[in-house]
Amino acid sequence: MPTDSTRPRDHLRVIVIGAGMSGVLAGIKLKEAGVDFAILEKADRLGGTWRENTYPGIACDVPSHFYSYSFALNPEWTRQFSPGVEIQAYFEGVAERFGVAEKIQYGKEVKRAAFEQGRWRLEMSDGSRDVGDFVIAATGVLHQPNYPDIAGLEEFEGAAFHSARWDHDVEMSSKRVAVIGTGSSAIQIVSALVDQVEKIELFQRTAQWVIPVANNVFTDEEMAEFRRNPDAMLAIRNDIARTYIDGFANVLVDAKNPVIQGIHAACEANLENSVKDPVLKEKLRPTYQAACKRLIMSNDFYAAIQNLNAEVVTEGIERAEKTGLRTKDGKLHELDVIVMATGFRVDQFVRPMTVIGRGGLALDDVWREGPFAYMAISVPEFPNFFMLQGPNGPVGNFSLIEVAELQVGYISGMLEKIRSGECREIAPSQAAMDRFDAERKEAAKSTIWATGCKSWYLDATGLPTAWPFTFDRFQEEMTAPRLEDYDLG
Repeated sequence: MPTDSTRPRDHLRVIVIGAGMSGVLAGIKLKEAGVDFAILEKADRLGGTWRENTYPGIACDVPSHFYSYSFALNPEWTRQFSPGVEIQAYFEGVAERFGVAEKIQYGKEVKRAAFEQGRWRLEMSDGSRDVGDFVIAATGVLHQPNYPDIAGLEEFEGAAFHSARWDHDVEMSSKRVAVIGTGSSAIQIVSALVDQVEKIELFQRTAQWVIPVANNVFTDEEMAEFRRNPDAMLAIRNDIARTYIDGFANVLVDAKNPVIQGIHAACEANLENSVKDPVLKEKLRPTYQAACKRLIMSNDFYAAIQNLNAEVVTEGIERAEKTGLRTKDGKLHELDVIVMATGFRVDQFVRPMTVIGRGGLALDDVWREGPFAYMAISVPEFPNFFMLQGPNGPVGNFSLIEVAELQVGYISGMLEKIRSGECREIAPSQAAMDRFDAERKEAAKSTIWATGCKSWYLDATGLPTAWPFTFDRFQEEMTAPRLEDYDLG
């Protein structure tokens, strides 16, 4: 007869935090496995980053058929790189079709999660509470806007907002617009707005390498074939996946790899062939190796920034004033709108939620010197608590859906250990965490991200935090947990 500690957990309850891409995926797989679960979402709509980012020109920089769940391929994508509105509609449709939408509780921002007496007890901002045996934090990486520290910004009399908090009540036509930042969002915004506004100024701290990628429209015939023959979409997805893995994800771990040299040469040729003005060309020329920062994929940015009403500003911003931004050379740039396309606080992960593990241990204290996780998923002394897209995971120019599907499969394996009664608690051992972290840090030194640029891939010490091994290894690790690396209680 099984004892109390080994009796199967027939009524195991899982709480998923977040209803973005990863949370919806987790819900689908839990439902398929017959597990009782709830999804808690802070907003009033699912979608995560695609719900929150609605700026002009928003699109995914991963091909549409690869940025799709492998089990829910979409014949209705209109372009090779999907616009944000289509991606949002896709996730909403998938959640409905797989019966997950009804499991989402909206307006439930989790403020505190504590492991007490063998279960996770959650407190929400609306005063409600919940209890679960197992927590999957699908809180995302790109969800807390990073605002630049600009003195006097409150004095500016025009509109000012972050790109992830786009104010659609502001009419942009015939306006003088500043875009601060040079990441993917900034480049997409400039390309989308340049023909609408009176003037657009891109305030650039660091130049970016841009690789040309055509965003072709799928023809009616192609879409009809996708509907008739889902295997055609699967073949495209598999081909893209292998190309991205072999031609990009697997080579980033070696900064001297000749494939990376080829990528750099392609970016250099794009700049040389696309920008005529030698002064502008040098402004736009990065001083670091291509792929050290996340590559910008665009076929129209260089054309857009050469419009007569467009300008690249490389002088630092001194302060904001009533009528615009004053740069450190003393020039006042008169403006109507300031868009801060300055990215996200990517080191936050599950925070600002307070997470308390065994013995009252706070995750904030564990992560005081920076976030980390064993296999990018779990942390010692926080049993039955697992993260999707957690610290040290693959976050380069790649499909995070592919990453999430692998992680959900891995987590499902551990959940099954508890459901079967093999254990009641599971968390990585401190020894395994220390070994993995030491190996990760050593491997990070030879990656492309460690070749001298500043990026959101780096921690406070300048060490890359992304998965520093090949993607092939990530796939292998996610096949099944190394149970010897876990404390099973």
